[in-house]
Amino acid sequence: MNSNNQQRRKDMKKFIILLALMLSSMAAMAEEKVDTVIITLQNGTVVRYTSDQFDRVQIIYSLKYGVKVYLKNGKSKDYLASKVVVAQYQQGGEVVTDTNRNRNLYRAKLLEYPHLAADSTMNQLVIKSTSDYGITFSLEWSYADKANRWTCYQLHEGNKNGNAGRNDSFREDPEIPAQYRSTLADYKGSGFSRGHLCPSSDRQCSVEQNKQTFFLSNMQPQWQNHNGVLWANFEDKVRAWADICDTLYVVKAATIRSDQVYSEKCNGVLPVPKYFYMALLQYDKSTNTYEAMALWTVHENKSIKGANFKDYAITIDELEERTGIDFFCNLPDDIEDMVERNLNLNKW
Repeated sequence: MNSNNQQRRKDMKKFIILLALMLSSMAAMAEEKVDTVIITLQNGTVVRYTSDQFDRVQIIYSLKYGVKVYLKNGKSKDYLASKVVVAQYQQGGEVVTDTNRNRNLYRAKLLEYPHLAADSTMNQLVIKSTSDYGITFSLEWSYADKANRWTCYQLHEGNKNGNAGRNDSFREDPEIPAQYRSTLADYKGSGFSRGHLCPSSDRQCSVEQNKQTFFLSNMQPQWQNHNGVLWANFEDKVRAWADICDTLYVVKAATIRSDQVYSEKCNGVLPVPKYFYMALLQYDKSTNTYEAMALWTVHENKSIKGANFKDYAITIDELEERTGIDFFCNLPDDIEDMVERNLNLNKW
């Protein structure tokens, strides 16, 4: 064997060794970055779940269990509050103890998210996004009601401008199982509009982003007299309020509980809400402060022009009482308590 061949073999062997070391290092890094939920129980047992095992995890102290883990096999696991010492999560090698006793622990961690439903696996979190602008909006869909529980999103300097126009591509949401999603036929000839929650006008950065607002999962049956007048008026207000703060966190929804819908369904299929509402949280970076407000409207087939938003404003605490939903649960508890009980209309 000549010296050139020997050298090539040595170089190849070095390359293989380096490649193996690099792949091993990459695997270790990937493993380190896996989100892990760590639950320590009173009896000393430590339970761990990695993100490849679960869809989401919730800390729920108001109910009989302390931590609920929704597994990818469609089942869930409850850990009673009386038996849980602490719940922690790990990201990028760092273990964080969760001191916010009502926050969403996994996936729905941004400030605009309400607390995810805890009753069963019959609720689906859907997140729409684009590569250029990140999350377009998120929503929670109720299989049992065949309805949107809420839609939430952010408005800030990076996503509130543009001129993409109105796409008008109303269509079913393929992320929701066919038997639980709403369809165009559910609305056709019903007399109700397909009322946006995240409106087309709030997503003008790109055609792709605007097109996502036309998924039917982002809509509720709405009388056009309400949708195009009172509701549209408040949607204009929301865009104006986004200009006076660094970030506006927005939740828009309609009531779907059995006692808060009309007896007659849209085409006999979709619940028709008695109320539409907004929960708003503004953040001022210069003062590092938050202000919150809710707007509550009665869903009627009448045109209300020139309405003053102050006549519809309530505290977030009051909105939570009316809906049973925990809004802005990812705020630190002390800030959440303060902003949700106060209503400072001079800030709006």
